[in-house]
Amino acid sequence: MPSGYRNRQGKGGELVLRLWRRIKFVFNVRKSVPFMLRFFRSNEVSVRKKWLSVLFLLGYILFPWDVIPDFLVLFGIFDDLTVFTYITQWMVKTAPLSLKEDFRIEER
Repeated sequence: MPSGYRNRQGKGGELVLRLWRRIKFVFNVRKSVPFMLRFFRSNEVSVRKKWLSVLFLLGYILFPWDVIPDFLVLFGIFDDLTVFTYITQWMVKTAPLSLKEDFRIEER
């Protein structure tokens, strides 16, 4: 196998691992709720990032376009959780380093 392929595969694996850590963080409510509160109260987070986060969350709550309808209970909830997870991951990704360190969110 070409060495370039191995390098790309390694970076992809790191990306998947980082994504998995963020998803675990989102579903760890004991950490994610306090993180969100600190995110919105922090002076290190720009007002623009705070407003974007609020707009994304409110936008989905007010206009919940479902890929999978909610009457298919388990599958319908899955797409809602996916959107919420995506928005929360964006918040984690854009959070200042000090906030990530306080909540032990690894970027590696």
